[in-house]
Amino acid sequence: MKFFLKVLKWIGISISSLLVLIIMAGLAFRLFGPQQHPPLGELIDIGGFKLHINRTGEKNNQPTLVIEGGAGSSSEYYHWLSEGLKNHMRVVRYDRAGIGYSDASNTSRDPETIARELHTLLEKTGEAPPYILAGHSMGGPYIRVFAQLYPSEVVGMVFLDATHPEQVERGGAPKKSSFKFKAVIGIYQALAVLGDLGVIGLYDRFFGPTLAGKGLPDEINQRIPDFLLNGKLVRAYTKEIEQYHYALKQAGKANQFGTIPIRVFTAVELNKKAHKAAEKSLNKTIQMQKEYTQLSTNGKQLLIDGNHNSIFTRKENATIICKEIIQVLEELQSKSASR
Repeated sequence: MKFFLKVLKWIGISISSLLVLIIMAGLAFRLFGPQQHPPLGELIDIGGFKLHINRTGEKNNQPTLVIEGGAGSSSEYYHWLSEGLKNHMRVVRYDRAGIGYSDASNTSRDPETIARELHTLLEKTGEAPPYILAGHSMGGPYIRVFAQLYPSEVVGMVFLDATHPEQVERGGAPKKSSFKFKAVIGIYQALAVLGDLGVIGLYDRFFGPTLAGKGLPDEINQRIPDFLLNGKLVRAYTKEIEQYHYALKQAGKANQFGTIPIRVFTAVELNKKAHKAAEKSLNKTIQMQKEYTQLSTNGKQLLIDGNHNSIFTRKENATIICKEIIQVLEELQSKSASR
């Protein structure tokens, strides 16, 4: 019995020592490690905190593309979309509060607040409608709410493998009351603390880059580890996920957009060794996202051979999306000229 207790004590001391060592290494990394790259765009104060905005292309009276990223996704991920469109139209990318180069904020992460903050940012920087909104993943529900709040300013919508309002009921996402969802929130809250201690950033430098975008230029991917130097990104992501179910509910109410062009891009890359269950899940995703085309009388779905992110982080995939957006722009220009 004494031997057993000694072993337990030794194990406890070893684990405690290891944890202290990891935390000390993380803090040293935060103090003496690499510094964050300067932002590619501008930091704009929208009332108590600053949001990062990156704008390319000529400013004119033609529609501007505004990209709303997925949960936790910085504007750097949409590099190829900006590059492919900047010679054809104005392109605005930005980071929501706490994400990328933007400041953290104490404001709610419900979709209405997010939409109003984006609208304020656009006004503060002199950007003006009409807008074509592009939303990736959770950005899809967010742009639906934006379009509902500012219907006269939105002339087109693009959904990039967007989350469906019925993702919980039909897509297998966990219910808000489920143990799984609560556990996920708890894990991310703990990870945010580890981020503040420098542990996440240290891990990412040695074993990452964890968040690198497949197909993005090296000079862009080198920036992405910056966002794990502290717990800001993980904390912002957690706050958005806490509002996940409410955001989907509100997006589901925004379901009538008249005749504006809507383009839906669905990722269909499937592991060749995937079993039938995975294939069935993909087919369900395709069908659910196809329903986005019914939000207006001018909807169209395109399937892209990529995953949830590589449909735009790979240049060849982004080119397909850009060509379709250019066609939408030309359609809107033709319609405007005929008036």
